[in-house]
Amino acid sequence: MQKLKDLKIIFLLIGFISQISFFTPKVFAGSFGAEIFCAMREGGNDHESSWEAAYSYIKRQKGGIFKVSPAQAAALIIETVVREKDNFGYCIQYLDQLYPDRELQRELEEEEERKMQEELAAEERRREIEALIEEDENLSEEDFDRYSY
Repeated sequence: MQKLKDLKIIFLLIGFISQISFFTPKVFAGSFGAEIFCAMREGGNDHESSWEAAYSYIKRQKGGIFKVSPAQAAALIIETVVREKDNFGYCIQYLDQLYPDRELQRELEEEEERKMQEELAAEERRREIEALIEEDENLSEEDFDRYSY
């Protein structure tokens, strides 16, 4: 019976320690990642360089088994900025760039798809014209005598 209690305590301690080690760095990483992003944006850097710096920091600092996706990192930054409005009030204007306009992305993808189809259609027309020209050249090489019956 004593061994069962000891095992329960050991598992409880392991669970508590793993919870601290897995979740605490995520909070700190998101907070400092938001500081990096906002400081760089306020300093005049473009979105891409600021995002890459913050995202790479969050990826390195977050503990745990699984990696952080870009969407998770963006959510961490947004949560930190919203939670700490007093510290990051100047950064709210940059948050919309973390989640790009999905409708605009869809339109750009459709436009790209349309251009690809137009290029394929133009290539197909070019092949058909080349085939007709080649066929015409074959006919012109033969001598036709209109009056030979």
